[in-house]
Parts: sequence; structure tokens; C-alpha cells
Amino acid sequence: MANNMIEIKNNIATIERIFNQWNGILGGDYLAYKNHVYRVYHFCLALNPPQSTDNMIFAIAASFHDIGIWANKTFDYLQPSTELAGAHLKDISKTEWLREVELMIYYHHKITTYNNSKYPLVEVFRRADWIDVSKGKRSFGVAKNDINAIINAFPNHGFHQKLVRLTFTEFKKRPFKPLPMMKW
Repeated sequence: MANNMIEIKNNIATIERIFNQWNGILGGDYLAYKNHVYRVYHFCLALNPPQSTDNMIFAIAASFHDIGIWANKTFDYLQPSTELAGAHLKDISKTEWLREVELMIYYHHKITTYNNSKYPLVEVFRRADWIDVSKGKRSFGVAKNDINAIINAFPNHGFHQKLVRLTFTEFKKRPFKPLPMMKW
């Protein structure tokens, strides 16, 4: 786990290319979601020694992991998000990453540890998303100064409030399964 300050980059080419296509779909949530993606991406780097291939996989998974909320207008967004990520990977001829990216997205809200040594990035990604969603309360060993630096570099812009509103709306519709994306 990182104890040194990580290098924060606010212009990751892979993320920027993907986000160029989502501007209209995300509307007023564009910056909130984009900053969440950048925070998750940087938390992945803080948890995992940076390697160029892993960094690109993290950027793609982060960009798509919640996109089904907007693209499919649903809070049961894991399957739509994995399908959109899969289509993107096929478009860029990176189908060898398909299974791991699908698992990263599908299990990013898993409450317990994801244990499969064949796909180690899944657990890194799960932890990174939990760091962001918990606003650093769950740190998984990432230094507090790194967490604060990442959060300060990419302000929330209402992302967490959006999640609370969506959860409340979903609870009214389906009180017995208000969080369909949660996995044990």
C-alpha cells in the first residue's frame, strides 16, 4: 500500500476519450461522475503498483462501472455497464481484458473480498470504489494524505448526494431490494 504521495493526473487520455461520448447522456452529472471516475482510478493506483497495462484497464473499468445509471436510466446498472464496457473493449481490440473488466464492474460493490488470483485487479478496483464511496473512511491501507489529495483534486460535485437520491427513489420502488448492485 502507498505511503508516499501518488502522482495525480487530471487528464488521462483513455478516460477523456471515453467521456467525450458520454457528455450528452450524463448531462448535469457529467463532472460529478467524471470526478468519481478519476478518484476511483487514482485509488486503484494507490492500491496497486502502477503498470501501464493495469492503468489502462483501471481507466476503462472506472469509466464504465456506473455508466448504466445514465445510459440505461436504471439503478440496476451492473449488467448494462458491463455490456457497454465490453462493446468498448471490442471496438479498441482489447477483448483479452474483457473478462477481468466485466468482473471489476460486476463486483465493485461486493461487500466481502473478491478472491480469485486469476483476476487480481477485481479486488483492487473493488477497494478503490469503496474508498471513494466511503469518502476515505475505508482506506484499505492507502495513506490518508493520498486519499485527501485525490479527493481535493477531483471534487465531489454532488456525486454522493446523487447516490443518496437514487437509493431513496429505488427504496420507494423496491423496498425489499433497494440496492440491486450490492453483492456479498
